[in-house]
Amino acid sequence: MENQPKIAILGGTGALGSGLAKRWVQAGFPVIVGSRTAEKAQEAANALTPAAGGPAPTGMSNYDAAKAADVVVLTVPFSNHDAILDEIKDVVEGKIVVDAVVPLVPPKVAVVQLPPEGSAGMIAHNKIGDKARVVSAFQNVGANKLQAEGPIACDILVTGNDVESRKTVISLIEPIGMRGIDAGAIANAAAAEAMTSLLIGINKRYKVDCAGIQITGING
Repeated sequence: MENQPKIAILGGTGALGSGLAKRWVQAGFPVIVGSRTAEKAQEAANALTPAAGGPAPTGMSNYDAAKAADVVVLTVPFSNHDAILDEIKDVVEGKIVVDAVVPLVPPKVAVVQLPPEGSAGMIAHNKIGDKARVVSAFQNVGANKLQAEGPIACDILVTGNDVESRKTVISLIEPIGMRGIDAGAIANAAAAEAMTSLLIGINKRYKVDCAGIQITGING
């Protein structure tokens, strides 16, 4: 466990962020829950149960969490996406920043509405890619599935322009009960982000909870 990267989850008190935090804490990773206020973040961290012998999670402001971590995961709403990128850009140099944000535009969240840049992942790459190694992932797994116990029948599409960074993020996915799939360059994040709206519509039309995706034809 000593060699595990320290993971900061910005927006870690939300549904997706808290689910990822729970999974990584239970897998023995050192986790920092980030929020707009350190007090709220620490409350969320205190509610998590670490693995036997694993490090206790801590809570910090989003900025301090990004500064202290090795890997930074963005799980904030799209409306806060630009602001959080501007806030952390000076403290993520050389780090992997995993963008899990989806450009959902209420009230028609079941309709694909990608931004002019192509995706939230591409926005992050354009804003901080000269400092950080931006990877996009986790758009297609439901928060309720993360909060439940056991493996999740859902593949995670991982995109980014740096091959080694994609491999690193994929290595963080298997310990939390899913399979990471290398989906290529950050431009391909648009496909994963668009799929989120499709899945929301499928949930509604078929009256299911947290529909996900799996890639066939790959062993393991």
